[in-house]
Amino acid sequence: MGKGRLEAFSDGVIAILITIMVLELKIPEGGSPLSLRPLLPVLLSYLLSFIYLGIYWNNHHHLLHSVQRVTSGIMWANLHLLFWLSLVPFTTGWMGANRHAAVPAGLYGLVLLMAGIAFFVLQRAIIRSQGRDSPLRRAVGDDWKGKLSPLVYALAMGTAFVSAAGAEALYALVALAWLVPDRRYAQAQAGGA
Repeated sequence: MGKGRLEAFSDGVIAILITIMVLELKIPEGGSPLSLRPLLPVLLSYLLSFIYLGIYWNNHHHLLHSVQRVTSGIMWANLHLLFWLSLVPFTTGWMGANRHAAVPAGLYGLVLLMAGIAFFVLQRAIIRSQGRDSPLRRAVGDDWKGKLSPLVYALAMGTAFVSAAGAEALYALVALAWLVPDRRYAQAQAGGA
């Protein structure tokens, strides 16, 4: 399988997830701006998840450009990532419908944590397929954001049972750290050329 096909499949899945999330948004009753007020928690949850899916899509795109050949390990690691991302619409909807509730906010963090781990597994599968002198391995380096993010997700999951709003703020903080596209993957692509 070529990397283009893997990328197209993944792009399609992520596009469907975003579509599912937007279709879950309910039309407000009334035509004034105040009619949006009850929907604000749902809209904020949607915005946060849209940003997360956008971050994954962007970094996934750059990551796959470093792939020289697709192995079965890379395919399975990619499916593992897509599985966890496929749960984002569910946890987004549950968290948005139950403003500042502990269990939905904690489960949202668990899905983010598992998606982060799955992305790391995919990254390692690609590096393993390229060998020890992989341009991606050199570009990834210490990966401080990749190591710190799961710790913040775990902290946020615990925080959810004290302050769900605090947990949601921590999730937003991690998203802000990843909002700028990760240039390491572009460096890996240039190094591999």
